[in-house]
Amino acid sequence: MTIDEVKGDSSVQLNVHGRVDTMTSTEFQNAILKAFQKSSNVIIEMSDVPYISSAGLRGLMIGAKTAKSKGGRFTMINVTAPVLDILRVTGLDKALTIQ
Repeated sequence: MTIDEVKGDSSVQLNVHGRVDTMTSTEFQNAILKAFQKSSNVIIEMSDVPYISSAGLRGLMIGAKTAKSKGGRFTMINVTAPVLDILRVTGLDKALTIQ
């Protein structure tokens, strides 16, 4: 997994590439928390993420809680069908902002 960070005027976008699993979830979570140090609005671009594990889902929930505590937004965009299926099965599609 690799993550490219793009700083916008009012947000930070993280472009995630590859699987978010047990081996990469700590890096994923740290990137999200680092992005929130730069902006209260974080966008996760996931068009190149074929799979996310429960450890990766934890990172997403930490992102959502961090946004709420900062009065900001945590948005996922371009989520692939396999990842969206996992979010639906776990019910996280209702807890997270997905566009």
